[in-house]
Amino acid sequence: MTAWSIELPHTAAAVPIARALIRNVLHELDATETDLDTAELLTSELVTNAVEHTRGPHPVELWVQLVPAGLQVEVRDRDPELPVNLLGADIPPAPLVDETGRGLLLIRTLSTDAGARLTPQGKAVWFILKNH
Repeated sequence: MTAWSIELPHTAAAVPIARALIRNVLHELDATETDLDTAELLTSELVTNAVEHTRGPHPVELWVQLVPAGLQVEVRDRDPELPVNLLGADIPPAPLVDETGRGLLLIRTLSTDAGARLTPQGKAVWFILKNH
């Protein structure tokens, strides 16, 4: 299995680093521009959530790997609380004036699959984009 990973700072600086990694990985895989844009957007959402909604100085980890279903992007952090409404129940719509609150909806809508799981150190939240 082919995989890439990077440890990211627990700051907003993690987001552009993650975007650059995912774009480089998908360039290596000759992905389409649409796939690049979607992967970059969804990766940004996962990393932003990990940085904004977890406490402490611990780094966030980004894992990107090829799986039989496509490309899996996973963000790991040290907080064991799983995200609410990633799958299953409907996500209530954010008011149109809010600048936040749509990340999980984007992930659910634009990915082939998504989920979260507990890890020995906290949790991992992931999505899969189907191979095209």
